[in-house]
Amino acid sequence: MNVTVDDELWTAVGDPNRRRMLDLLLTGGGTATTLSEHLPITRQAVAKHLGVLHRVGLVHVTPYGRERRYEVDEAQLARAVAQLTSVGTAWDARLQRIKRLAEAIQQSQED
Repeated sequence: MNVTVDDELWTAVGDPNRRRMLDLLLTGGGTATTLSEHLPITRQAVAKHLGVLHRVGLVHVTPYGRERRYEVDEAQLARAVAQLTSVGTAWDARLQRIKRLAEAIQQSQED
């Protein structure tokens, strides 16, 4: 499987607060206010992080009274998971090649 890696997407999920927000949103969505109740950052910081997640398509936004309600875009999340799987597979293959080279070098030094 060869998937193109979206650097903006991975920059967005590289932040631990945004990953925690995604975890919370996967339980049914929420607003910046409701999310800030579960995170060690301010509501304003949560809103900024949600803006980043929205720009890369990981969340959808709908008006919810005076606030905005966020929900995870499952298709975009699945795309992110596919990218992670692809990257993991590529690195596993690289590490196996490095292991074989190291074993060959060690074997030649023992001979």
